[in-house]
Amino acid sequence: MTESQQNTALEGANAPSSDPPPRPPQRPDDEDCCGQGCVPCIFDFYDEAMGRYREELAAWKERHPGQLP
Repeated sequence: MTESQQNTALEGANAPSSDPPPRPPQRPDDEDCCGQGCVPCIFDFYDEAMGRYREELAAWKERHPGQLP
């Protein structure tokens, strides 16, 4: 296969993006919290991570209009 044929074959393929969508953080299980009123609690860290994820997702959607993450 010539280089031109290879390029044509790859055009229809879904090439990996160098700008993948962000991945949401994994929510801690309820059992992961000790229930002692820690400050910060593990769920506080999760809430902060979700905030960053939402900001990163919004920025990604601006860079990739019309695409689904």
